[in-house]
Amino acid sequence: MNHYFYGVKKGLPIGLGYFAVSFAFGVMCVNGGISPLMATIISFTNLTSAGQFAGVKLIFQVASLVEVFLTVLLINLRYALMSLSLTQKIDSSMTRLQRLICSFGITDEIFAVAITEDKKVNTSYLLGLTTLPLLGWTLGTLLGAVGANFLSDRFLTAMNIALYAMFIAIVVPDAKKSKNVFLVCLMAIALSLFFEYVPYVKEIGLGFKIIISTILSCVIGALIFPRKEMVNE
Repeated sequence: MNHYFYGVKKGLPIGLGYFAVSFAFGVMCVNGGISPLMATIISFTNLTSAGQFAGVKLIFQVASLVEVFLTVLLINLRYALMSLSLTQKIDSSMTRLQRLICSFGITDEIFAVAITEDKKVNTSYLLGLTTLPLLGWTLGTLLGAVGANFLSDRFLTAMNIALYAMFIAIVVPDAKKSKNVFLVCLMAIALSLFFEYVPYVKEIGLGFKIIISTILSCVIGALIFPRKEMVNE
């Protein structure tokens, strides 16, 4: 239990941040025609901010199932890589079932906290670390969905920028430390603007815009800025 409550303590700031972001998600769902109950279920069973926002937005645009599937898969694929990396940090006593359960809660912030622990992490710690983020994400969605019809437009507008603020907070520190990361971010922005405003090209579905922009910026970045270890080998 000591490991669990230690994880809960470490997850408190993440839970508070997720509450604000998921509040905006709940508002968006209701404004698009999704019931508060369904919006809450989506958050409780997914726990993926960017994937949920993109997936629901595509549903509102009546995108094809293939487009929704590929977009959400691409956005959430990083969690699989994070889970693989975290296997080097977890206690060897964890069973396969425990690993599968804990993998559900792997997000950018939860991974960052777990991977920086000085010691090996176990099931109790990871469950504790996930508890408040999951509750914050779910509760925020519920309150946002229920309160969407009662809150002022100014307040809702302010909450809608929470997701962008969170992403900026994640990207900017790495971009400041690495010129390569900064340039790849600029490429992704340039490609997004290209697909958003250039005639004919802008008619491509949102999901495929995200897929193409992400893959192209990553491939170009890998070709221009290869890892030195790989070059030496």
